[in-house]
Amino acid sequence: MQLAIETIELTKDYAVGFWRKRPRRALDRLSLQVEAGEVFGFLGPNGAGKTTTLKLLMQLVFPSSGEAKILGHPPGDLRAKQRLGYLPENPYFYDYLTGRELLMYAASLFGLSGQAASSRVDLLLNTVGLDSEKANRHLRKYSKGMLQRIGIAQALVNDPEIIFMDEPMSGLDPIGRREVRDLILSLRHQGKTVFFSTHILTDVEALCDRVAILIRGRMVHYGTLHDLTASRQSSIEVVGLETDNAVIDQHSASIGGLISAIPTPHGVHLILSDESAVEDAIALIRQAGGKLVSVNPGRASLEDLFYD
Repeated sequence: MQLAIETIELTKDYAVGFWRKRPRRALDRLSLQVEAGEVFGFLGPNGAGKTTTLKLLMQLVFPSSGEAKILGHPPGDLRAKQRLGYLPENPYFYDYLTGRELLMYAASLFGLSGQAASSRVDLLLNTVGLDSEKANRHLRKYSKGMLQRIGIAQALVNDPEIIFMDEPMSGLDPIGRREVRDLILSLRHQGKTVFFSTHILTDVEALCDRVAILIRGRMVHYGTLHDLTASRQSSIEVVGLETDNAVIDQHSASIGGLISAIPTPHGVHLILSDESAVEDAIALIRQAGGKLVSVNPGRASLEDLFYD
């Protein structure tokens, strides 16, 4: 199967400084493969190199070394560009166009006109939740969230096979974020490839088939969510209510495998390293006059990977 996106030792250095220029490495030998039809999350803190990578794939900047391929073609090849859509991190559009006019203009760049363009624009406006009044409003009067929605619409105007999104949830309220998540999932169901960067880990856990994590320009983790978290040490959480926490403090040292005993406003939260200590923890909660609420396996999360 042809890969949707591939990078091989992709590297980007920028010259910084005023009098004496010196190189600063923004992306360091990135090698990854994105399969067709998957949602791929590109993660990292601010300044990790996510936007630089997307600009390299869009050929907005050029690599210092290494190479990239989109649908088997170099990023600058028109055969690749015609089949992709792109939402930049901070989209800027001509202020005196309306949302509808912007989408009609974008449609014309891909050869759509007349009724075909109008129908496509109507569909996209409905898809991103912009009604007729908002669609006919000048972009200079749009909120940040509305600009993000119209930016997503223009990225989809050519019905692309691959959609690149740089921080697509930026500026959206909780309802808007949920709608964009649903949109990304619908794109996957249509067989499209979605490659998006973010630092919001909950969005990634809800959406992505695979992820790559960048730290200071280097990829430090790469794979499925299950693979990345399964190898990490798991824990057991035992929650009790109405406990006498003085008793908990006095006897907690007797429980083997106890990682922590965290008092709560109404009880205690015990973290255990393995299942062998569960019965002792339950006995301690009862000894402290409390009620057992739950026993849950702890699950390693993407957030844990950022603290390695």
